[in-house]
Amino acid sequence: MFERNIIKELEQWAVRNNRKPLILRGSRQVGKTSLVDEFGKKFEIYIKINLENAEYIKLFDDYVNMETLLTGIFLTKEISRRNVPTLIFIDEIQYSSRAVMLLRYFYEDYPDIHVIAAGSLLESMLCKNISFPVGRVEYLAVRPCNFCEFLGAMGRTELEKVVREFSVPQGLAIHSIIMDLFNTFSLIGGMPEIVANYADNKDIVGLNRIYESLLTSYRDDVEKYAEKNTMSQVIRYILKNGWKYAAQRVTLGGFAESLYKAREMGEAFRTLEKTFVLELCYPTTDCCVPVTQDLKRSPKLLWLDCGLVNYAAKLQKEVFGTKDILDAYRGKIAEQIVAQELLALDSRVSNVRNFWVREKNTSQAEIDFVLQFDGKVIPVEVKSGHNAHLKSLHLFMNETPHDIAVRVWSQPFSVDKVKTQAGKEFNLINLPFYYLGILEKILEQYI
Repeated sequence: MFERNIIKELEQWAVRNNRKPLILRGSRQVGKTSLVDEFGKKFEIYIKINLENAEYIKLFDDYVNMETLLTGIFLTKEISRRNVPTLIFIDEIQYSSRAVMLLRYFYEDYPDIHVIAAGSLLESMLCKNISFPVGRVEYLAVRPCNFCEFLGAMGRTELEKVVREFSVPQGLAIHSIIMDLFNTFSLIGGMPEIVANYADNKDIVGLNRIYESLLTSYRDDVEKYAEKNTMSQVIRYILKNGWKYAAQRVTLGGFAESLYKAREMGEAFRTLEKTFVLELCYPTTDCCVPVTQDLKRSPKLLWLDCGLVNYAAKLQKEVFGTKDILDAYRGKIAEQIVAQELLALDSRVSNVRNFWVREKNTSQAEIDFVLQFDGKVIPVEVKSGHNAHLKSLHLFMNETPHDIAVRVWSQPFSVDKVKTQAGKEFNLINLPFYYLGILEKILEQYI
């Protein structure tokens, strides 16, 4: 187990007044269980209950009152109950609707006991059978590893430090070393088991068995969250054929050359979104807050992890052989990894990504991503090349009231003063990929 950033948020939750039971959300195999096991070392008593075990489900089914339930939990684990810092972790909680319901009583009757619950298929399995205790629980999203976590896992702690502190030395030497590592990260992705295995063995080919196992587990879950046979077929089709459309705008009807209609495909995509395997990223036409999604326009398909994309879409050789990640797969792998790093900036379950479009007869424009920050909508382009060629960015900056834009590329950090054809001047932050994890920290210095 290597250090994950979200541990700090768990520590903040643990000491907060009026703390509520915490539900960790996230796709299968993003490290939720390992994360809590590591966090549990900070408590004098750590009790882990996996509700895939029928014995533990029976504890909740036989519930008479909370005191009886707690006594049963401690006795089953053969642990003496004492007035010391205690963490109870209920894993795979989706297997017991009663356990979900009883979370509220931990909050109301036993606030001194820390309670964390997790489950990969919570919404898809429970949303029609039971509602979560509104106002009695809180949520935290667990994502794949970001680049700084990857550096830590690789033992490159000094490089991780200069990246986190925004202090990579000027010049190409260190920059090139970090970019080579980022290219490796873009190839293998951020799934914790993949990162840990690569850190130990440095064997890219040997990772394929893990990718295959992960993909198989997603496919095997289909029957658990598909309501009917047709839905199962559509979901399986997406999981088999959809990876090559990463970071591309898609049409739901006939997606991936299928014969499925937009209604069937849309329902299947929404189900997969609930499991955090993918996201349909919808465009906005807003240049000022609040940003609203335009659901009538075609979305961009973003997957959980670029390493899975590379393996499932058979892009590993192309990504491995490129000197600049922007050149791989028409720049779509670069866009996918940027999307992952942007999502990792925020651990809210409700966090989504957006991109900007202007689709008029007179002009077409598209910005890869927009980020709401400090009351502003910051455009983020993933492109190399001369500033004058960023035409969509210039059009966006003409319409927004602020003067900050971001271009993500493979070159060192710099800031350019740019003027649009309409005469507006703005600051273009040229951000190397490895600084995406501290983008908000950098923006604070220029806004």
